[in-house]
Amino acid sequence: MAVQETRGDDTPQHRLPVLFVAENVTLAQCVRLVTLASALDPARYAVHFACSEFSELVFAGTRFERHAITSLSPEAAARALEAGRRLYERADLLRYIDAERRLIDAVCPALVIGDFRLSLSTSAQLMGVPSAVLINAYWSPYATRSAFPVPDHPILGWLGEALTERYFPRAIPHVFRHFASPLNAAREQHGLAPVGDLLEMLSHGDFTLYPDHPWLTPVEGEPKSHRFIGPVIWQPELAGEGATDPELEQRLASGRPLIYVTLGSSGPAALAALVVEALATLPVIAVVATAGRTRLPNAPSHVLVRRFVRGTDLARRAALVISNGGSTTGYQALSQGTPVLGLPSNFDQFLATQAIDRVGAGCSVKAREASVERLRAAICRALADPALLAGARDVAGRFAERDARSHFRAFVDEVTRPRRVTGNNEPSPPRPTLEHEA
Repeated sequence: MAVQETRGDDTPQHRLPVLFVAENVTLAQCVRLVTLASALDPARYAVHFACSEFSELVFAGTRFERHAITSLSPEAAARALEAGRRLYERADLLRYIDAERRLIDAVCPALVIGDFRLSLSTSAQLMGVPSAVLINAYWSPYATRSAFPVPDHPILGWLGEALTERYFPRAIPHVFRHFASPLNAAREQHGLAPVGDLLEMLSHGDFTLYPDHPWLTPVEGEPKSHRFIGPVIWQPELAGEGATDPELEQRLASGRPLIYVTLGSSGPAALAALVVEALATLPVIAVVATAGRTRLPNAPSHVLVRRFVRGTDLARRAALVISNGGSTTGYQALSQGTPVLGLPSNFDQFLATQAIDRVGAGCSVKAREASVERLRAAICRALADPALLAGARDVAGRFAERDARSHFRAFVDEVTRPRRVTGNNEPSPPRPTLEHEA
């Protein structure tokens, strides 16, 4: 195994390579892994990071060994989701597996960790390397839920909302098998057993790590290889003029409540204009972070438009955070005790919004039903509802109990710890059993 030596009397002679692979169809996949990778002890681990793009906004200050690897583009993913199509077919995943096996062979990692890289656990299994997958607990096969929400889908235009709501639960098993069939076919070609349906595919690995709190997204009957590590919170490190915002400080001197708006890298970009129009007549100060996805030239003076912001800092000062409903911004807001107004469109966003609304820490408007009037009314209700603020503060307290970085660091230490012989020549307790060793 290729390793990199370190110097110093108190450091190991060799660092263990740990490989992170992100399918960066949204920013969330990269930033979550970057945040966790940064938590590892650099004297003990050599971090290798693979994705299709390396934005300095995300990787600033890191010293990872970076590897370029093919990934589905955000635009292609968005088109597939809007059309209700699968993101990958068997040939796509076979190419992924080939690329990942070459990468694993070059790095020789002690552990591989992926975020929405659906083929990675198969590649690791073929190479005899333990794998972990990062996936929100609301996607778990063991999640406790009453029903699945209906995401935006072309079928709504054919059947309408009422009929789709009625028949969607019956279609779910077929849909989940349909979306998992390309990976199962790719595994069969490599002589491996199928993983199951969509939920089992998303959580497949020797270990499954939930970046959540079990109170917010509970699971039941899960195996010991499934671990809650806690919400992974990230914000960009902005330098120079981007680190401060004198114009915002001047506006906030008016005493008006602050609203932070971001639709992330996967919310419908056209929604931003609707939100700005809804805010135009309200007595608030708003900051809209666009991530460069849309231009808002007609925003009123009390609505500040920025490309990137330090979201956690803004959420801490805000009275309300408006997002696409996903867990990345939602958890960022809740970590600061700030309620969330979610505008979900895709399945993941609906599941995250469902969890947040259920505990009384937020409210939502379906993106497909959003209008200026509905958004304005929802914003006013959220600002006036003390129960939402209390719910968000309750979640913040629970989030503070579970630090993702320290839990992740302990997990990697445990999994990569070598077995040692005790003084009585008996082996120490074994590490957790890996799926492909069972």
